[in-house]
Amino acid sequence: METVLAFVIGILFAVGIYLMMRRSLVKLIIGLGVLGHAANLLIFTVGRLTRGEPPLIGKHEEVLSGTFADPLPQALILTAIVIGFGVQVFAAVLIKSAYRIVGTDDLDEMKSTDETQP
Repeated sequence: METVLAFVIGILFAVGIYLMMRRSLVKLIIGLGVLGHAANLLIFTVGRLTRGEPPLIGKHEEVLSGTFADPLPQALILTAIVIGFGVQVFAAVLIKSAYRIVGTDDLDEMKSTDETQP
């Protein structure tokens, strides 16, 4: 299973970087989202894939014993999903206002508006 996830993570990173290299702001934000999902899957995979074993300490035990799921990567991923969603929504609002002002989402045409007119 880890091998399949490694290939999926590699493909997601490649797609995310490819989309971020495009000239459109919308593709840039979609690429940022795909890159965030790839990073979340990477954290999840590094935290070992353990199925069906909650990290609970029994009544008469003092430490965890046996195989158990690590809760730290799950908490990190949940936090990253919330922060990533907030960043994407903020970027979408910025793209909308930039499109309204400039009239395009092409980054090269937006750079031409920075120059002063004689």
